[in-house]
Amino acid sequence: MGYWKTKVLPKIKKVFEKNGTKKAAAAEASKSFDESKEGINTEFEEKKTELQTKVLALYEASSTQIKGVIKERDEAGLKKNSTEVQKFIDELVKIDFPGSKAVSEASSKFGTALVSGPIFFVFEKVSTFIVTEEKTEEVAKTEEETSGVKDREIVVEEGKKEETSESAAEKAEEKAKAANDSLAPPPPEKEEEKPVETTPVEKVEPPKA
Repeated sequence: MGYWKTKVLPKIKKVFEKNGTKKAAAAEASKSFDESKEGINTEFEEKKTELQTKVLALYEASSTQIKGVIKERDEAGLKKNSTEVQKFIDELVKIDFPGSKAVSEASSKFGTALVSGPIFFVFEKVSTFIVTEEKTEEVAKTEEETSGVKDREIVVEEGKKEETSESAAEKAEEKAKAANDSLAPPPPEKEEEKPVETTPVEKVEPPKA
């Protein structure tokens, strides 16, 4: 019992105290970040055009897991992919993405799970580019499909027109033929064959002796 009190218990207390202090510091960092959101929004709007290509390039080069975290922004995905999330935030710092530097420092110090709020705020800004890109692709795809349907309809219409014109030509030809037949002179009537008259042959009697 003495060993537990003197050796083990103090260590456990230190761990809990450390975690408690860490959580408090992380909460303070998140609060400070929340207060700077307005300035981040303004900076984001100013840099939006120049950031778009860079952000899309980073996003496309990322893993499927990170893409999921950016889109869904859920705690479970963040905890599961904390290392990848930290790397992505560091990449955002390199392109001078608004708010990314403060988030990178906080997540490096306290861990991604304790500063999820600021991370999700930055990811929400990132996702605006992704949603815009996906919508553009969807519109282009829809237009392509629509034009394909229209092309098929045009082909069908042309085919119907050709069939109609062929039918009309056939009917006209039949009418012309019927008209010609009606104008043609009737065939000469055959003369009735008269029966051939046969002359009776007289019987010749032999001379009397």
